[in-house]
Amino acid sequence: MKKYKILFLFLSGVLVINSCNTNDLELSDPNQITPETYFSNETQVQAAVNAAYANLQPGALYGRLMWFMNDNMSQEAVNGGGMEPNKEVFLNFSFNSTNGFIRDYWDACYRGINKANFVIGNAPIIDAIPETELSNATKLKFYAEARFLRAQYYWLLVTKFGNIPLLKNGDFTESLGKEISPKADVVAQIIEDLEYASIYLLPKASEDTGRATKGAAQAFLGKVLLYEKRYGDALTSFEKMSGYDLEANFLDNFLEETENGIESVWEVQYDLTLGTSNKWGSDGTGQNHATFRGQDYGALDWFGSAPSDDLVNSFETGDERLNDTFYFAGDIYNNGTSTFKAADFPVGRGWRKYQNYYKQPSEVQESGINAKVIRYADVLLMMAECANEVRTQSEAIGLINRVRARAGATAGGTFALLSTTLSKAQVFEAIVQERKVELAGEQVRFDDLVRWDRAATFLAGTGFQAGKNELFPIPEGEISSNPNVTSADQNPGY
Repeated sequence: MKKYKILFLFLSGVLVINSCNTNDLELSDPNQITPETYFSNETQVQAAVNAAYANLQPGALYGRLMWFMNDNMSQEAVNGGGMEPNKEVFLNFSFNSTNGFIRDYWDACYRGINKANFVIGNAPIIDAIPETELSNATKLKFYAEARFLRAQYYWLLVTKFGNIPLLKNGDFTESLGKEISPKADVVAQIIEDLEYASIYLLPKASEDTGRATKGAAQAFLGKVLLYEKRYGDALTSFEKMSGYDLEANFLDNFLEETENGIESVWEVQYDLTLGTSNKWGSDGTGQNHATFRGQDYGALDWFGSAPSDDLVNSFETGDERLNDTFYFAGDIYNNGTSTFKAADFPVGRGWRKYQNYYKQPSEVQESGINAKVIRYADVLLMMAECANEVRTQSEAIGLINRVRARAGATAGGTFALLSTTLSKAQVFEAIVQERKVELAGEQVRFDDLVRWDRAATFLAGTGFQAGKNELFPIPEGEISSNPNVTSADQNPGY
């Protein structure tokens, strides 16, 4: 059950920001709140930190667009019959630098970065708050949350755009946009932020549900180091995690009543009880308590997205995750009172993950099911990938088999645990397969294909162009509004 959800407060007049071009932010305006007058107690500092969380929620990111972008580009999804043309462009890679969704994604991330920087950059003012009003340990925890969130936003940017503007601690007061920085510099900042967060964040058991935790920072740091092929360092970070395990029931990860459980490492929170009136305008304000995932993907509703043949056919016979990930004709829904018919699925099946049909007859625009960013199953598979590179195949196989066993695999069964005699190459292929089915529809596959250098092969014939579509284009609006970013900075091919 949801014990607590962060109420993401928006600091009116302080945290409005438009991408890297910070002309819209005037902290010295006498009619607005300033850091000097605002930061005086714990409640105010926490409100500023909460605002940095908020930009993960809107439609430009986990509220809507990220689902379509990643699921379509990975070819995990096809048009279910209701997909709009402006989302189909991610299926066939026909987007360009004027794409409004890509611009919204960019802007949402930089708004989040500037909100985090507002906290980090005002550390001297916050440090001056008396210990009686805000303890030093809590100050460090708040800085760690802000740095964790800044790392999250930069990660969303750097994996999709490569070289990007790097705004550091005090850059929220810059009057002009920042120039492009090399990807390596951005990744170095992400690692630095997550190392700090790993030290000063609280353990999951000690923190309010929904806030960044020590385990989340350790897992996220391990992921970044894995992408950098620093396998030993990644394992070191993963192995510091404690208090996590797999849910006994795979589907419990994707039901509203059982989220934030033992497998949850980091997820974006949604809560309909906090109100959803701003759902369509949330990209600008950076606050939304509902996701559109249910109705957008719902087989009985908009059905903009359906699972692809390739994805469904990737599940082995006997893998219980097949029926926990997808609905098929004959499946029961609506608290056991309704049955899906073949006519409900023009493409033969629909999504079950993240859908509300288990408890209601249809989806509505608002869904309160959280967006999973990192689950412990993902961590185990990343650990297996690292162990396969720098330790032993036996260790890697053991980690993979933990995930497979939860899905019903048995020794010698039709759906079997992996043999301990597999070679390094065979273990890697097993990891590729396992990540595809375990994390289906969780927005990780496209990034996996790119980092494994398999995108060109797997996506052949889709419109994907190697050397171009591994990255999004820098939005044309950024180039036209930021004097320090020019067309010469544009990513190749756009």
